[in-house]
Amino acid sequence: MTDTPVDLGPAATVRVATSVLAPLVAQGAIVRRPRATAWAERHQTDRTARAVLAGLRARHDGAPLALRLGPRRMVVVTQPDHVRRLLEGSPEPFTPATTEKVGALRHFQPDGVLISPTPDRAVRRPFNEAALRTELPVHDDGAAFTDAVRHGAGVLVRELHGSGGFDAQTFARVWWEVVLEIVFGAPARGDHELVDLLNTLRGHANWSVFHPRDDDLRQELARRLEYRTGAAEPGTLAAAARAAGAATAPGQVPHWLFAFDAAGAATLRALAVVAARPEVRARLLAESADPGPGTALLPYARACVLESLRLWPTTLVVLRDSTEPTVWGERTLPAGTGFAVVSAFFHRDPERLDHADAFVPEAWLDGRNNADWGLVPFSGGPVSCPGRNLVLLVTSHLLVHLAAHDLRVERGRYLAGDPLPATMDHLGLRFSRA
Repeated sequence: MTDTPVDLGPAATVRVATSVLAPLVAQGAIVRRPRATAWAERHQTDRTARAVLAGLRARHDGAPLALRLGPRRMVVVTQPDHVRRLLEGSPEPFTPATTEKVGALRHFQPDGVLISPTPDRAVRRPFNEAALRTELPVHDDGAAFTDAVRHGAGVLVRELHGSGGFDAQTFARVWWEVVLEIVFGAPARGDHELVDLLNTLRGHANWSVFHPRDDDLRQELARRLEYRTGAAEPGTLAAAARAAGAATAPGQVPHWLFAFDAAGAATLRALAVVAARPEVRARLLAESADPGPGTALLPYARACVLESLRLWPTTLVVLRDSTEPTVWGERTLPAGTGFAVVSAFFHRDPERLDHADAFVPEAWLDGRNNADWGLVPFSGGPVSCPGRNLVLLVTSHLLVHLAAHDLRVERGRYLAGDPLPATMDHLGLRFSRA
């Protein structure tokens, strides 16, 4: 194995650009495009991308793959040690505020911690950790959050019994109601105009710098978030945010909402596997049958969500930019070089993972997956997602509530056994009564 980046020739560069990067861009990095995600599933684009990168890794002895994309130099890493170096070296000398992310996220969260310069990050990161209770497996307000989950699950169950099933769009509507209640309180549950406004701006963000910034819409979103944050009830994330730093709160809330959308996708995919595999459902129900005092941790349910994120990553590519000249192997790369970690490649790498294409939640419980720097469902290192435990709390409880009902999922035959499909269009899922 070599650590020295190798420059790809024109043919290999085109292959990586068209077979690896273009499908990720087409699906939408900030909000998924339904037609593109359906196309990606039909063509199993993640399987193709994995094959391309595995072939180049073998040909170049594990070297990072350097390619030119117009004026941009991008290095696609191929080894877990490379991922570890990037993540442990963030935010300096590898900043998450990359050219692409700043261009995208400025549309709706210009003050978000993810794209903040290092001096601002020194304030905003601790704020996020305090409000989200990063260090706690169960948030201080976990009981209120799981009550919101229970209410949302009840809405979906009524839909199930009333119409015989629910699809991804119905799930998304209810999911957003749960999220709004968790973030702002029950009075905000029906504020779908806020969600529509956010998603419109996220649609603009998919185009990054190629879409003009709509300052009027962005200011309207900021006004709505400021109002909702100021009026938030006790036992909500916004109330915790006010306690952690009222002036900082409104600028960080858009990213919480953005991240919760990805959590909903992970829950849908996990639920699809549960519906197709009675043995997984049985274990979920056994775990939830005797939760003990307080808000249940539900380790196996959390592991199911993590396994969903491993198999079908919601962060399609982890990006970093170097902030200074970087010695990598026998080369020195200039400041401003972009680095890319293609999640689907690392998460299903058969050279490292015996269970690459299998649904094995146990690998998150016995430590195998947690020890692998190539598995980054919530990123890693100093800038890892501060909401990891919160997301796993909410998603695991919703998964258990819905698993209590004997669901069937369309196309379940593709999920009932291993190997699992490389790409799953969560927007096309539909569930019905058994």
